[in-house]
Amino acid sequence: MPALAPPRVDRPGPDIAPAYAYVRDRTASLCAPLAPEDTVAQSMPDASPAKWHLAHTTWFFEEFVLARFVSGYRRFRDGWDYLFNSYYQTVGPMHARARRGLLTRPTLDEVLDYRAHVDAAMRRLLVERDDAGLLARVTLGLHHEQQHQELLLTDIQHLFSLNPLQPAYRESRAAPTSAAVDLRFVAGRHGVVETGHAGEGFAYDNEGPRHREWLHPHAIANRCVTNEEFRAFIDDGGYRNPVLWLSEGWDTVCREGWRHPLYWDDDLETTFTLAGRRAHVGAAPVCHISFFEADAFARWAGARLPTEAEWESFAGELPVQGNFADSGMLRPLPARSTGGASGGPLQMFGDVWAWTASPYVGYPGYRPAQGAIGEYNGKFMSGQWVLRGGSCATPAGHVRASYRNFFHPAARWQFSGMRLARDA
Repeated sequence: MPALAPPRVDRPGPDIAPAYAYVRDRTASLCAPLAPEDTVAQSMPDASPAKWHLAHTTWFFEEFVLARFVSGYRRFRDGWDYLFNSYYQTVGPMHARARRGLLTRPTLDEVLDYRAHVDAAMRRLLVERDDAGLLARVTLGLHHEQQHQELLLTDIQHLFSLNPLQPAYRESRAAPTSAAVDLRFVAGRHGVVETGHAGEGFAYDNEGPRHREWLHPHAIANRCVTNEEFRAFIDDGGYRNPVLWLSEGWDTVCREGWRHPLYWDDDLETTFTLAGRRAHVGAAPVCHISFFEADAFARWAGARLPTEAEWESFAGELPVQGNFADSGMLRPLPARSTGGASGGPLQMFGDVWAWTASPYVGYPGYRPAQGAIGEYNGKFMSGQWVLRGGSCATPAGHVRASYRNFFHPAARWQFSGMRLARDA
């Protein structure tokens, strides 16, 4: 019998319990290949231990659902709200992010007991109530947990990459070795376009309001930049030529000693993946590059990065299909021609998050939500850049054309890549 499709998390409806169970079970299954020791370590301040992810996503439901919708709810343990709050200042103080790896206690077993306790309380609540406010808050919690599912994978990969044994998180099928689809530029829409979330289904507050943008004539590449193409940039001295780089990017290259994307070896032949170290697939999208590297490559290639409005206008009419985490590959794959008209857009969703030329700021008319939930997105609108489209570590069904991811321009441990654009 074919496998049943997972519940819709973007539109769970009144019967949200199956979607809740699916997402929570998925997080636990992602941690199944890990030893208890793997779940405690923290590889850098930007990453978090797997045990902390398991606890924090549980705290989110305890803090923002159970404590607010269940009269007389008693928290699982006193003091854990301090340990597992991430950045919600209006809720209370929190343990320093860079010191999460020092939390050997509570133990992994205690955290798993915490998850079981909260899940049991949530199941009872979802049987007893189905009002709109509760459903909206639970839906937000599910999407929050899916974000942490991707962070779990990226943080585990970074942690394992620092181990001299180069362990594999999980074996995966061999990646296809087909030749790259010819790079073509496809004309994008120009003039007045509407961007931002519209219609039914879940969206974060930073995806709206829907608004008008003016786009000048431009074209966008039909696929992502490949490993082979980025290798040509390296071989041509891309990391040694300051003319190609933004000033802060060049300072970062010099300070950090960057000579290639994160996880590539110095011989430029292999990359470290969640399946361990593997030979490069030349036609696969280049991955684990910063905004600075994407911008420098685009300048070297005589092109530029697309703005997020250009990207969204290009992707908005396409089905949200691609190589997501559910495929089990957990690495970017080469673009495959659809067999239709040549040069059509490929890889708009999945494989790698595409850096854009747009800073992460609020849309015209944007207002954060009231209360602690308003801290979710709006307060990070400073010094970060927008990425679009999801990656091979993103849960299927989690992204849409209006979805705005954002990171600091030097960040490389996410599954971040690029697509070229140019003025027409």
